[in-house]
Amino acid sequence: MRKVRFTQQNFHEKLSTIIEEFPLLDDIHPFYGDLLHVLYNKDHYKLALGQINTARNIIGKIAKDYVRLLKYGDCLYRCKCLKVAALGRMCTIVKRIEPSLAYLEQIRQHMARLPSINPNARTILICGYPNVGKSSFINKITRADVDVQPYAFTTKSLFVGHMDYKYLRYQVIDTPGILDRPFEDRNIIEMCSITALAHLRAAVLFFLDISGSCGYSIAQQAALFHSIKSLFMNKPLIIVCNKIDLQPLDGLSDEDMKMVTERKTDAIKTVVTRGGNLTMMMFC
Repeated sequence: MRKVRFTQQNFHEKLSTIIEEFPLLDDIHPFYGDLLHVLYNKDHYKLALGQINTARNIIGKIAKDYVRLLKYGDCLYRCKCLKVAALGRMCTIVKRIEPSLAYLEQIRQHMARLPSINPNARTILICGYPNVGKSSFINKITRADVDVQPYAFTTKSLFVGHMDYKYLRYQVIDTPGILDRPFEDRNIIEMCSITALAHLRAAVLFFLDISGSCGYSIAQQAALFHSIKSLFMNKPLIIVCNKIDLQPLDGLSDEDMKMVTERKTDAIKTVVTRGGNLTMMMFC
């Protein structure tokens, strides 16, 4: 009886630790809840935790039933057989939830690599098309070391840096590039950016590559701005015209200049940067 109870207690403690240490989606900030859903699918996540909880309850019931049988065992041989049967059924239950345990282990390892983002801190959120200079900019103004390459979607997840301005600490978040396409066609990398824009209270820097070296015209970038404009509601918005060393503002065509001007009317400030180097910056 002691062996059966000891085995049941061991399984109960281990499985309870797993269930308690994984975050409950209903108890965390909506930003993290939606980010978990984007990365892992919250239905699969809840199902895996539910299977572990069910296995814990079944193991407890098995131990309770076999302890009752052991009390009325009429010989030592029968008691040993009951003990072996109890331990075997417990181990079978644990083997059946092996896929759920492996899935949760993958989630745990991935979550450990996610950046620590404080949803309540002063935040500056950088967004725009891929390869417009967002990562270069965050590397210049913070101590972050984001990989910068001359091709699109180098940044595949959220990166966080910190900077001080007028004795205030700012949390700067570099988001992956977003393409102008329907919501249902966006991939996981783009949905990370959409989730951050939707849930974080932040000053938004929307980057425009006016040189076109990113592979997208000003018209395409303006269309993206229009399609995600609803995510900027009630947030300070700054338009950043980047890479003016490759294409000065004065050299833009009338049509492109009109698009840039129209974006200015939606923002509280317009900033000009030269190849990632800051020439004028005004935080809100």
